[in-house]
Amino acid sequence: MPSQPDAPASPAQAPLSAKSQILETGASIVQDFKPIKQICAHLNAFHVYADDPGRCVEANHYCSHLNEDLRQCMIYDDKKERLIGVEYLISDKLFKMLSLAERKLWHTHTFEVRSGMLVLPQPSTSALPSAAWETAETSEMRDILPLYGKTYHFWEVDKGDPVPLGQPKLMASFRNEEDVERVVGLGEGKASERLCRARDEAYKISTKSKRELRERELQTGGGDVAGEHLRIINTR
Repeated sequence: MPSQPDAPASPAQAPLSAKSQILETGASIVQDFKPIKQICAHLNAFHVYADDPGRCVEANHYCSHLNEDLRQCMIYDDKKERLIGVEYLISDKLFKMLSLAERKLWHTHTFEVRSGMLVLPQPSTSALPSAAWETAETSEMRDILPLYGKTYHFWEVDKGDPVPLGQPKLMASFRNEEDVERVVGLGEGKASERLCRARDEAYKISTKSKRELRERELQTGGGDVAGEHLRIINTR
C-alpha cells in the first residue's frame, strides 16, 4: 500500500513515446555522459531504515570514485530499474574529521562485508573464471571494509509507492545477525543467509561461501563500531 494518501492510483507505466525514444538515441550519440561513464563498480547489499529497523530493501549500488577518500553511489532497486537513493562512502580519515552529531548519520560496512551480504555481482557476460572474480571481489571488500557510508533513500519501493513520496529516509547497514532477525524473524540458520536467499539465487552466488572466504582472508580491518556515536539511532 502507498505510504501517503496523495499517492497516484497506479504507477506511470506508459511506454516511451516515439519522440522520447528518438531523443534518447540521439542523446547517446552526441551528448557527454562523463559522470555515468565514471561508474566503476556494481555492489549489491541490503539497506535498513534507520528509523524503522524492522524494514530493509535490496539495494544495487553503482559507484564512482571522486578520490581515494570519497566515493559516490547511485542506488537502484532490486530490479535495477528505479533510482531510489544515493550513498556516499568516506575513509576513516575523513570520518574522524566529522562532528559527533554528523557521525550519527554514517554507518560502517563491517558486518555486511564479513557476513557475505555485500557482494560485487559478476556479470553474466564476463569471461573471467569465477575463482578469479572471487579474488577480485575479496580485494574490493578489503577496500570497502574501513569505509563509512551515508545513505538516503527517496523512494520507499518496499511499501509499493508508485513514485517517490514524502521526505528522504536515512538508511543504515546491518550491524549483526540480531539486526537481520528483526527483519526476517527467527528461523533455522543465519538470518543474513536467509535474507539473501532470493538474491543469491538470482546471481547464482552463496552468501555463506563468501562469509567463510572472508573469515579467512579479511582477518583485520573495519570501522570502530564500539563507540556510541556511531549508532544511527542510539536507542536501536
